[in-house]
Amino acid sequence: MNHSPRFLKLVNESKSRIKQTDVPMIKNRMDRGEKLILIDVREESEWNKDHLPNAIHLGKGIIERDIETKFPDLNAEIILYCGGGFRSALTADNLQKMGYTNVVSMDGGYRGWKDAGYPLEK
Repeated sequence: MNHSPRFLKLVNESKSRIKQTDVPMIKNRMDRGEKLILIDVREESEWNKDHLPNAIHLGKGIIERDIETKFPDLNAEIILYCGGGFRSALTADNLQKMGYTNVVSMDGGYRGWKDAGYPLEK
């Protein structure tokens, strides 16, 4: 996907301020039975096709509005993913600005998960 230079600059600035993880790390944690707060920030149409197991959907357009009612604990580990790791990085940056202290963006996102052959659910 070709992203505009200004968008990429914004994403890179956000990535410099947030924590990131990767697809294999999240898969390993799931395989160990860890209970993760895994939030899909993609568009609803993307979510409806399929998504990572046990994820919940709070799209990038509404997450800042709704996150506090779903997850009021500002110290809870919240793992965000999108298609490839750009929208989730932007969202993680915003949630940190809202006071969340343990937000993580999954680099590689849905595409990395799917390309690795990991399970998806509808």
